[in-house]
Amino acid sequence: MNLKELATKLGLSPTTVSRALNGYPEVNEATRERVMAAAKRHNYRPNTRAIRLATGRALAVGHVIPLATRHEIVNPIFADFIAGAGETYSRNGYDMILSVVPDESEEQAYRDLKSRGSADGVILHAPRMNDSRIPLLHEIGIPFVVHGRATGTDLPYSWVDVNNRRAFQRATEFLLDLGHLRIGLVNGLEFMDFAIRRRTGYVDALAARGLSPDPALMASDEMTEISGYRAASAMLDLPAPPTAFLVASMISGMGVRRAIEERGLRMGRDISVIIHDDDLSYMKNGDDVPIFTATRSSVRDAGRIAADLLLGIIANPGHGPEHRLLEAELIIGQSTGPAPRPHAPEKA
Repeated sequence: MNLKELATKLGLSPTTVSRALNGYPEVNEATRERVMAAAKRHNYRPNTRAIRLATGRALAVGHVIPLATRHEIVNPIFADFIAGAGETYSRNGYDMILSVVPDESEEQAYRDLKSRGSADGVILHAPRMNDSRIPLLHEIGIPFVVHGRATGTDLPYSWVDVNNRRAFQRATEFLLDLGHLRIGLVNGLEFMDFAIRRRTGYVDALAARGLSPDPALMASDEMTEISGYRAASAMLDLPAPPTAFLVASMISGMGVRRAIEERGLRMGRDISVIIHDDDLSYMKNGDDVPIFTATRSSVRDAGRIAADLLLGIIANPGHGPEHRLLEAELIIGQSTGPAPRPHAPEKA
């Protein structure tokens, strides 16, 4: 079925049907829903090339990934986000452009997407404090949504983020309620906004119980297995080691578990562990009973939401910035338990 035949069935002009299918704001919502339902019912597939010519749109969204200092491209968390966003793009007839560039070429990659008309919008990944890419994208004039937030950035922007501060505050409170007073924080890189918010939640929970954070129990690095292992090993070798760990990702958590077991200790009995982001498609946190207690948020859902938000901004450029703050669930698994009782001194 072509556009003209679909329009005839609906009793509308081809122009109205085309505008409804392509998100033009002047088409009222009732008409848009009617057209979309009919297109689905009759298995109508628009001619993408014709739409691009008629609307001047690329029908593509850009993702720029610096390769050298940040390793999102091999991170399963990034893969889940892209999978979720890709579902939304596909459903709406959009393609995805993934540009993997050297760090020093990131700015030029965004400028090229705009100047060549290759993408109608972009999603910004891994925001940092005072992120210079946000004013850059404002200057370029390309619609964008940030996956996360950038503390210290004054310009308005749309974002999708999980409540990282609250997630780590709740997780720390849970460990404190179990009697743990020495809690190690194995965090992500703390020039990244999410990691700063997670540390803040951890510190706030300790402060509310009258506890001061111990710098020796706070580590910040890339979220890899080896960095989790090294951070946990250093803390477990302290004269007063932690009885629990709060860890920024499942991957880091695997390294923490290795450090625990290497010392003949048992996770969940001798040392408690809570991880973040355990809801990954290809790295499941156990079957019926989770292995790790976790602050769970679906990165795939975040990808879907961010893509929906961006496509809405592209279709309705006059709208102000939109925000979606997602809450993480605290999932109880096998990796946490009461703080071990201190050994009583032997009697003479």
